[in-house]
Amino acid sequence: MNRPLNVMMFSWEFPPRVIGGISPHVYFLSKSLAKNNVKVHVVTCDFPGAPEHETIEGVEVYRIDSYKNPSPDFATWVYLMNLNMQKEAAAIAAKLPEPIDVFHAHDWLVATTGIGLKHVFRTPLLVTMHSTEIGRRDGLHTMTERMIHETEAWLTYEAWRVVCCSDYMVQHVKWAFGLPADKLSMVPNGVNPHDYEGLEKHDLRSFRLKYALPHEKIVLYVGRLVYEKGIHILINAIPKVLSKTDAKFVIVGSGYMQEQLSNIVKSMGLEHKVLFTGFVDEASLLKLQKVADVSVVPSLFEPFGIVALEAMAAKSPVVVSDTGGLGEIVQHEVTGVKVYPNNTDSLAWGITKILTDDGFASHIRENAYKVILEKYDWDNIAQQTRGMYEAVLGEYSKSFWA
Repeated sequence: MNRPLNVMMFSWEFPPRVIGGISPHVYFLSKSLAKNNVKVHVVTCDFPGAPEHETIEGVEVYRIDSYKNPSPDFATWVYLMNLNMQKEAAAIAAKLPEPIDVFHAHDWLVATTGIGLKHVFRTPLLVTMHSTEIGRRDGLHTMTERMIHETEAWLTYEAWRVVCCSDYMVQHVKWAFGLPADKLSMVPNGVNPHDYEGLEKHDLRSFRLKYALPHEKIVLYVGRLVYEKGIHILINAIPKVLSKTDAKFVIVGSGYMQEQLSNIVKSMGLEHKVLFTGFVDEASLLKLQKVADVSVVPSLFEPFGIVALEAMAAKSPVVVSDTGGLGEIVQHEVTGVKVYPNNTDSLAWGITKILTDDGFASHIRENAYKVILEKYDWDNIAQQTRGMYEAVLGEYSKSFWA
């Protein structure tokens, strides 16, 4: 093929709409693909103040009306949003000077759009499974959870190739949906270490004082305040850490557990040692990751763990649960500290080990940064993704579909 590959991606979130890890993944992957001779069209949901169409570093971004009428529940909204997205994306694809070579969907929230357009245009569909409902909920307990699981199963069945961000997720998705091994590919998530360059020029000392006193070490948590992220394990480990060292726990994010967690902190009489910041802007988050003495990812279920990569890129030593993708990212006592999942004693030990041994903290910080540059650079990941597109198109060209 002499012309650039023409790819259309579907995602329910894309900056400035940021709900979880899909948004930054699609943002950085699409920009890096554009630098690697792939023409990317991202179709996503609208967001107040964001343009309906813009070009970001070679990526064409289309924000569609995500269905404004009242919906009785989130699941209904998702399916109605997909009707609009499918209609708008079909019109965009039909008007392009070159045909779309590959449709690429991200998670179940855009399943109907991706599957519908695959059949309308007879074009191969790839899906990146960032997570699964059965993994998030530790089983399927409600009708909504079963509906989401069946939608995920349908999406993986219809996809030509299913992409996962870790070897753990490859095995998990294979088990959850009964997929053949040759349908699955592993391409890791990435991080942009350049985002943290030059932050030293800012007055990080005065910035740090907004969050902690000079004598307090900063323990940073970034993520949703939900059960599967293990934030309650961190909160319950706080007294054990404070018995060994003086620290301030900075909790960035929001979620349904926030009030419950605040009440636990109050009952322990430790409000002065724990700061719930809620959502913070990107510039503040980058600085927080830079000044943190340790970054903690205590997840119970974690398909990949992008926040651990971000901390490593910021040269903040990491403590992670030895679960899912986190166990693959971090090499114990070489690039970080791995602790037992769902174990407050183990988590407190890992945090204390970094906070009380500056030489050890420096050692893992530098090792981790080297790994980021070698393995998790977005340019490398874009090249792997492009290679996968080309492999799928090679298979497609020999099929009756072509």
